[in-house]
Amino acid sequence: MRHRLEAQKARTDMRQWMVKRRERTRHLIELGGLVIKAGLVDLTGDDRATLYGAFLTVAAKLQGEDRDQALILWQRKGKRAFEMEAETETATESTAGQA
Repeated sequence: MRHRLEAQKARTDMRQWMVKRRERTRHLIELGGLVIKAGLVDLTGDDRATLYGAFLTVAAKLQGEDRDQALILWQRKGKRAFEMEAETETATESTAGQA
């Protein structure tokens, strides 16, 4: 019983450090989700060194002269991918609703 009360308190604890920790954790989970969504985990065989090297390459590109062009290109590409995914989900839900 005590464990349940402590767990409930931990879920509703609103101390500033706890809120920041939860926000950081959520942010990291979302970033990890993007790595998976992009297919990088499967394409690299879940090799963390390869993924880290790829991220370092992206970071180096963003520190170079082509930063602005790269950001614009990647942002457009990402927005299109999100839109395509949303359209696919909408079409799938629509089809499932008709069946």
